Amino acid sequence: MKFWFLGISTAMLVVVSSYWGNGVMALPPVEDIPEEILRTEIITIGRSPIDGKLLTAAEYAQLQAQLQTSPPPKLNAQIREQIFLLRIRQALLQLFPFLDI
Repeated sequence: MKFWFLGISTAMLVVVSSYWGNGVMALPPVEDIPEEILRTEIITIGRSPIDGKLLTAAEYAQLQAQLQTSPPPKLNAQIREQIFLLRIRQALLQLFPFLDI
């Protein structure tokens, strides 16, 4: 009888303690801006894809136009070959990890 009482009281304690605070945890934080408002906001500041600096919308558009007209600089042929060989080595080590010396 004592074991039965202990089991029932423990089960009730677990059930009651698991429901404490669930209502509060389901709500978003007060400082969180609703998604509906964020969708209507006009973004006027962007970050540079090159160095991450803050840019205005006009500066961002100008930078995007410059990046589209001027191609990125080419790497030296030796450096490109080294990167290619390193990528092959990495792929082979994933297939054959015991080859790592």
